This record gives sequence, C-alpha cells and structure tokens, in this order.
Amino acid sequence: MKQGLSLRVSQHLALTPQLQQSIRLLQLSTLELSQEVEQMLDENPFLEVSDDSAAREEFGLEQVDAPVSQDAQDFEFATISIATNPQDTTATATNDAESPSESSTEAKLEESWEGDGTVESAPDDSEWGGDAPARKNNADDSDADASDLASSHESLQQHLHRQALGLRLSEEDCAALHFLIESLNDDGYLEDTLASLASGLAGGNVEQTEELEQHFCMALKLLHHMEPAGVGARNLAECLSLQLLECKNTEEAHAALAICRHPMELLAKRDVRRLAHVCGFSEAVIKGAIALIARLDPKPGRRFVNVERNLVVPDVIVVKAGRGFKVTLNGDVMPRLRVHDIYANALKQGGKGMQGGPALQQRLQEARWFIKNIQQRFDTILRVSTAIVERQKNFFSHGDLAMRPLVLREIADELGLHESTISRVTTAKYMSTPHGTYELKYFFGSALGTETGGNASSTAVRALIKQFVSSENLKKPLSDNQISEMLKEQGIECARRTVAKYREALRIAPANLRRSL
Repeated sequence: MKQGLSLRVSQHLALTPQLQQSIRLLQLSTLELSQEVEQMLDENPFLEVSDDSAAREEFGLEQVDAPVSQDAQDFEFATISIATNPQDTTATATNDAESPSESSTEAKLEESWEGDGTVESAPDDSEWGGDAPARKNNADDSDADASDLASSHESLQQHLHRQALGLRLSEEDCAALHFLIESLNDDGYLEDTLASLASGLAGGNVEQTEELEQHFCMALKLLHHMEPAGVGARNLAECLSLQLLECKNTEEAHAALAICRHPMELLAKRDVRRLAHVCGFSEAVIKGAIALIARLDPKPGRRFVNVERNLVVPDVIVVKAGRGFKVTLNGDVMPRLRVHDIYANALKQGGKGMQGGPALQQRLQEARWFIKNIQQRFDTILRVSTAIVERQKNFFSHGDLAMRPLVLREIADELGLHESTISRVTTAKYMSTPHGTYELKYFFGSALGTETGGNASSTAVRALIKQFVSSENLKKPLSDNQISEMLKEQGIECARRTVAKYREALRIAPANLRRSL
C-alpha cells in the first residue's frame, strides 16, 4: 500500500458552548426555564435575582410599540429594543444554529466559557427581565387571579375527609377509610383492589392481610355513601350504579341499573333492541334509561381537580389596541437576573492574582452569557409571535374560521431564521389571545385546496366541522360523507377520510353515537 499526504478543504459548523446553551434555552418551556434558572442560581455565585425594576434602565431593555407592517393603522406590535455597549467584548449568541450567518456568528464567539479576562462590570450586568408587570389574562379585567382560585379550591380528598369527621368509627376503621380516600385517583376511582392494598400494607403476612381487607371492605361501603355520588367505584359500571341508587325509584332507574350489569359496549353503541332483550324492558323504557345514564357523571372526582395543575401561563399576551393588536411579553415568566455587583467588584480588585482568580473569571463570564442568552430567547419568542400575529390577523379578529394556512418556513424566511429555530420557539410556548390561550404551534396548519384555486387552513376546516356538528339534527346526525359534501359546497375539497381524521382529533363521536334516542 502506497502512503501519501493530501490536503482537503471542507466547511463545518462548530457550536461554541455559548451557542449550545442559547439553543437549549430556546427550546425550554416556561417551567423548564424556571428550573434552569434556579439551578444556575445555586451553582453560580455571580448570578442573583433582583426585584428592583428600576435596574432595567441600566441594562437598556425597554418595551416599545412599533409597527410590523406598512399597515400601521391596523396593527400595532411590541418589540424589544436592546441597547448594547460597543466596547463590550462579549458578543450575543444567535439562536439560529443553521442560518446563513453562522460563519460570522461563530467568528464573534471564539471565546469560550473560560472568559476573556474582563472582570469589570459591564452595562449588561444589570437586571434583565424587570419589565412592566404582567397583564391579567381575563377578558373582563377582573381582580380574581387563577392561582388564588386554585389555592382556595377544595380537593376531593379534603372534601371526603371533612365528611369522614362526622362518622363515629373505631381507630382501625377510621385509618382504613383514610387510606382508601388517599388511594383514589383524580377521577374518584379506586384503581387498586382491596386485596392488593391490604397485602401491600401487611407485607405478606396472611393474617394481617385478611384483617386489613375486612376493614377496607367496611370502609369502602362508607365511602360509597359519601358525596359526590359514585366516588370510590372500581369501574365505570359501579360508578354509574352508585349514582343510580340515589335516583328516584322509577322504572327507568331500574332499567338503567340492569344496563349497568351488562357489558358497557352495548350502552356505548346504544343498541336499544339488544338491551331491551337482555334487560327485560321495553324499548321505550330502555331509551329513557339511556337518557338517565347520560345525565350521570362518569368521573365524579373531576370537579375537584386542582385547577392550578392545568393552569397555562402564557409567554406572550395579545390584546386589542385600537383597530389593531398589541403583542407583549408576559412579565411573570421573565426571570429578573443580574450579575452580583459585590462579588464582581471583589474579583475586579483582586484580579488574576487572587486565589482561584481564573476559575472565578470563568464563573463571571458564564453568568453574563446566561443573562444574554435568556434575553435572546425572549427576544426571539417576541419576534416570532409578532410575525404570527401579523400573518394570522384575521384569526385574532374573527376566530378559528378565519385561520389561514401557515408553515414554519414562511416565518423562518421572514425573520431570517432556520425552520428548526421556529420549531423550537413554537414548542411549549403559549400566547394569550382575545379568543383564549393557545400554543404557538396552533397557528400553523396545512392547506386544503379550494375550488377557486386558493387554500384553506386545516384549523379553519376543523372549526367548520365542529360548527356543522353543533348545529346538526340530533335525530339525524351528519355522517362523514355528508360533512365532506357540505365542505365541498363551501368550496373546500376535503375527502371523507380527512373529515374522519379531523372529527376524531376534535373528539367528536361518530354519527351513530351522536344520534339522540
């Protein structure tokens, strides 16, 4: 084999630690970013939280109103103006790792986490994130806050424990009832069997297992008589039966109990003829029984679920402003961070000669970069959100039916970013609008052809299907074929299979299950 040397020229992108952190912060949700900030505050002594909102003027971050299109009278948007120090040798990383300007970006990011030797306080070491207070996300500007409502909300367990206080029980039965209450899931069901619960507590002791199971059986009977009706059930049939026992003693109630003793598939299919045959009631009574069951609550514990768990805090808030709309960042989700002045000044006075100087300089540089990358994250979120509002202005005026087709590439081309960057920005980021709070990805949808040669958004088509179903005759519900034909009358080409897919995504039952008896 002949050996030799050869030269080869190639281009490749090397991501610096700063750029890697910038990309990672961009794709984090609000909760994940909060956890990241807490971890960085624990690890880096040069980073601190400041509640002084006046410090933001030092940093040069302000929120202003600016138009994003030539039609400035129709729409107003908020943008971020970032004042940077021309003499600051620390450059801000871009979030677009694959944009055409990466080569110039990397040239500015040659320095690493080890720092540039600068320990002097920079203008951008001050607080970031101390913007205007968060705006209320309720249309009537009420003073009630969702978190306050959640904190005053009574859980299912608290509700049941309060009822248990009025029972005169032995110490063992009281403990058994308490254990069963704590074993309920959010729907109010007891998922584990009494035998498995007893065996887990007894640790394999047969005698103790049998004794505990007896206490659990008695406690379960008490639980079944508590409010809400149906709590403590092991399955749907038992849950419905417990609620039917609280109903009036009518023939429909007896028929409903008989239905619950048979497979639930018959009830789901509303097979009146088969149910009448197996239950021994007339079809008219069975129809009344099914109507009675439809008024019951299949998940009695859901009303007690803490609303704070499902509370979505928007990253961006869109409000009506004159004839247009204004886009602002939610101040509540923006961390207020700054470099610790005392530690930075101490490092400046000590210089490289102090013990651990290089390592401390590295930590100071990390703190500065972390603040800059968070700043860049929210700047990018606001830019993308502003572009979305401009493209979907009809949605903000008229709702889902006016949504237009939109793909990531359109926003990426407009902002000079890569599609992957737009994808990171729109994932797990939420926007509060006059029509509700939506994930940013909600505003992107595929296009369906129309007779006029234009395109209709899949989101608008789903909204149209939902509108058709809500206004249908319950005795003759619309089939997927009929909905497809109705869409064609609207000039939208949508096949039956596509209608079925959208209907299932909207959690709308098939026509045979929507039919009213």
